[in-house]
Amino acid sequence: MKKTSLVLIGIFLMSIQLCFAQGSPDYTGGMKVKLNEDGSKYFRIISWAQFWAQHNSDRPLDANGNEQSELNFSLRRARVLMYAQINKDFLILTHFGLNSLNADNMSAIGTGDRSQLFFHDVWAQYSLSANHAIGGGLHYWNGISRLNNQSTLNMMTLDNQRQAWATIGLSDQFARHMGVYLKGKFKKLQYRVAINDAVTNNLQSGTTPMNNGSAVYAGRRLLGSKDAGRTYAGYFDYHFLDQESNFLPYKVGTYLGGKKVFNVGAGFFLHPNGSVVADGNGELSGEDVSIFAIDAFYDAPLGENGAAITAYLLSQFTNYGEDYTLGTTYETGSLIHAHVGYVIATEGKVKFQPYLQFDNRQIDAIDDSATSFGVGANAYISGHNSKLTLEYFNTKYGNNDAMGTVTLQAMIYL
Repeated sequence: MKKTSLVLIGIFLMSIQLCFAQGSPDYTGGMKVKLNEDGSKYFRIISWAQFWAQHNSDRPLDANGNEQSELNFSLRRARVLMYAQINKDFLILTHFGLNSLNADNMSAIGTGDRSQLFFHDVWAQYSLSANHAIGGGLHYWNGISRLNNQSTLNMMTLDNQRQAWATIGLSDQFARHMGVYLKGKFKKLQYRVAINDAVTNNLQSGTTPMNNGSAVYAGRRLLGSKDAGRTYAGYFDYHFLDQESNFLPYKVGTYLGGKKVFNVGAGFFLHPNGSVVADGNGELSGEDVSIFAIDAFYDAPLGENGAAITAYLLSQFTNYGEDYTLGTTYETGSLIHAHVGYVIATEGKVKFQPYLQFDNRQIDAIDDSATSFGVGANAYISGHNSKLTLEYFNTKYGNNDAMGTVTLQAMIYL
């Protein structure tokens, strides 16, 4: 165990994340290229990669009955994002990359059917006025909650709460839908709404409902695009204190006291006939998928020595159809999630931020709950642009044994 710990610490110190992104106190714009003298025409490139080392002593046997390694490596994210302001009214954004690349899903020469490089976002936008815009394409202007619109560059916890990204692979392509959106603000109230197509080939593309069984998320495939092809989403948040930017859709996880923010939000996702059930004769019928959430976000400095607090609370109510479950990730039921972090006061450049997170899920299909808790700490050398993270995360699902994972991550933004 001592040897494994030393290996993990070494990997933790050597792992790096290379990024051009927001979050550093001395950030000056990164790869932004002006195309005219006043800078009204420009393009900007953001690139990042995340390398993870994880230790889990409770991994099950593999498909051949062999024991699996307790220590595993993965490329959690590797992305390139570029957006360009053609003029003051037009914006185009392109974002591509891969996720969770590991030894089990890599291919021999990088060209197999498990290749993960794909477009995350491709959308264009037209400004209707100074505060309102309309756009379309493969986009991330989501509904439901702040976490369902989370940026992956400045999260306070190691990663996002998985059930809050509630439609990944069910109605969308990795949290992005193909459709049109409208976004903007009325003074302190920000909004984003969207009408989208649901994907046909989702995570249950080969599944049909059993007679008198639970629902299957396959409405568009089994009932057709006319009756089950459209989804509707929206998120609205009121900014009581400092105003956050909504120039891009990605919500900040923690400002480290750089702003004084208190927002309360509410959102929804609707997919009429998104799920399908079968009666005793095998006749299919649709069930509406609906997800509603309310949340609150607070981030503020405390005193004058760099101390700060970040807190978030989410309550989400999810209906994927009768007794719906998919693995241990998606369930018809409810979710309460909370996390809180505290930046310790210091006069030095390095900031330390211990944090806690907790989840409770009520699951209809098993008439039971799942609980998770995590404890971790961030060490910010230069804000989000240079960060070290250590986290322990434990989950108990129904009557199953609890499983814990230790994850180490290092980040450097250039």
